[in-house]
Amino acid sequence: MSPLARALVLALAAALAGAAHAERADRDKPVNIEADRMLADDAKQTVEFDGRVVMTQGTFTLRADRITVRQDKDGFQFGVATGNPATFREKRDGADEWIEGQAKRIEYDGRAQRVELFDQARVARDKDEVRGNYISYDQRGEVYRVQGAKDYRAQPARDERVRAVIQPKKKDEGAARRETPLELKGTPGLEDARQ
Repeated sequence: MSPLARALVLALAAALAGAAHAERADRDKPVNIEADRMLADDAKQTVEFDGRVVMTQGTFTLRADRITVRQDKDGFQFGVATGNPATFREKRDGADEWIEGQAKRIEYDGRAQRVELFDQARVARDKDEVRGNYISYDQRGEVYRVQGAKDYRAQPARDERVRAVIQPKKKDEGAARRETPLELKGTPGLEDARQ
């Protein structure tokens, strides 16, 4: 693999893995890619992997039919993973939780520091889940945005709504026992006013 191809692939893996607060140790692990075909075009600054693509880096795994990565003249990386669906899975940093996502198309924009999932998008963490036709994660502002098909220009005929499942967080039993009951106190002067 050419130095450009290696740099682009590493950048894409780091960008997608970093999108959902992946294990920091993953960034120091090698990127492994399997595909049926690869084309690196140094003149166009692009690398394309095609056919049952599997990219792994530590706990991060991305599976797609095709992954295309390019670099612009300023050195920013852009990546597109497509599949039926394209999927990713990664372990969260400092937690025993996994983030899983899928969509027909997953895009990374290095300049805007944004990851977008298009068409039948789904992201799940533990038992929490959000679905829509479009999910965007802005890495700078740490903001998620989800839209149903009604708001998604590519398929306006579909009328899917955003769906979310958020499980209640269980309290630590030890912490619950340590909690003190709420103590109510009278307001000074209020007792005198009632008399």
